[in-house]
Amino acid sequence: MRRAARPVMYAGVLLVVFGLALIHAGLLNDYSFTGTSRFGWTITYIGLLCAFAYGFGLPDVPRSRKAALGSAVGAAFLGAAAISLVQLFVGDALLPRFVVFGSALLLPDWYRICVGMAVGGRSRAEARDRVVVVAGADEVAALDLELHAFPERPASIVASLSPEAATSGTGATGPLATLLLAEHPTVLVLNRDAQDLPGVVAQAAVLHGQGVRVRSLTMFYEEWLGKLPISELERASMLFDIGEVHRAGYGRAKRLVDIPLALVGVVALVMIVPIVWIGNVLGNRGPLLYRQDRIGKSGASFSILKFRTMAPQATGELANEWTSEIDPRITSFGGFLRRTHVDELPQVVNILRGDLGVVGPRPEQPHYVMELSEKLPFYPLRHLVRPGLTGWAQVKYGYAGSESDALEKLQYEFWYLRHQSVRTDARIIGRTIRSVLGGKGAGR
Repeated sequence: MRRAARPVMYAGVLLVVFGLALIHAGLLNDYSFTGTSRFGWTITYIGLLCAFAYGFGLPDVPRSRKAALGSAVGAAFLGAAAISLVQLFVGDALLPRFVVFGSALLLPDWYRICVGMAVGGRSRAEARDRVVVVAGADEVAALDLELHAFPERPASIVASLSPEAATSGTGATGPLATLLLAEHPTVLVLNRDAQDLPGVVAQAAVLHGQGVRVRSLTMFYEEWLGKLPISELERASMLFDIGEVHRAGYGRAKRLVDIPLALVGVVALVMIVPIVWIGNVLGNRGPLLYRQDRIGKSGASFSILKFRTMAPQATGELANEWTSEIDPRITSFGGFLRRTHVDELPQVVNILRGDLGVVGPRPEQPHYVMELSEKLPFYPLRHLVRPGLTGWAQVKYGYAGSESDALEKLQYEFWYLRHQSVRTDARIIGRTIRSVLGGKGAGR
């Protein structure tokens, strides 16, 4: 049901818009709908509505009725506003108001029905994926917190055992077999220590033969959470191929996608500069742009561009401070630029220069890189690829304002390095759109 919710939602958008268009052409007026340019613009309008629905996280991100209502209304009316602006710019009524505003009125209820399908499907999936974990107490607690946040695949932990407790028996008489009878798990997760114990492995083999899926802790994190666990980062740091390093074709394809998207961004940048300049005059006096050294691919340093969001600082004043989301140095207008992500727009110039890609790990400042590399010997692995304007860690975790946040994001960055592909990049771009339009972009 959860997987069906999105195609059902898109099918409903198509039926509503085409239905209203046919009613307007056949019943309210007398013209051939398919024989006019309105047919093409109707398809364009359907595409806009579907894009805004996805951008607002529909149908699977909203987790409450209030959130579902806000997202549904916002997606429908912004879609109508977008096609209205196109009509205003073109100077022609491309679509009847009956179709545009009729869709905006009818679709929010349909969106909410689809959200209900997705939420119900999520609840059933949580009940269906019942997980037994053989690991230490700290690992189990951390995994449980992750599963209650924003997992890629919902699941719930129904029981756990330490590796030592799981060895007190074998085969059909062991503690894992007892848990199977009591809890009916669908997934068994083994940490590294459990995998080294023959007694645990023997019991896992029996459960595997009875239909229980068996995963290592690393595999479970990858499939269900979209990250690698901290305990496995160093061990896994070389045990996978990286797209930009090991597949030359991917690197070329990625650059061919980056350049057109950056050119579109340059058009948006030119249009937004006058607005930002006026905002700076009114509530953010100082230079328009802010430059900062960052570490890019192969450890090379480059100057990243942003619209300035803080009050001007003396040179070097911020050198040893992490910036938080509620930093008092951020001006009122600068806060607006950050919330809307407009402050990042000048980085399209960095993309054209080749400093950045559209997707990749976010580049850090040199002194943070030095500190983290000293504490985490595997940290420089992220510099084997071109950094990005957005990335998997950004859409899954968000803002990093401390060293612990940087370590948390590194788990997602390693997942990205392990799964780097054009398809993964497209997925991240889609979730970034969701993040900008609808807040949290963790939904599929």
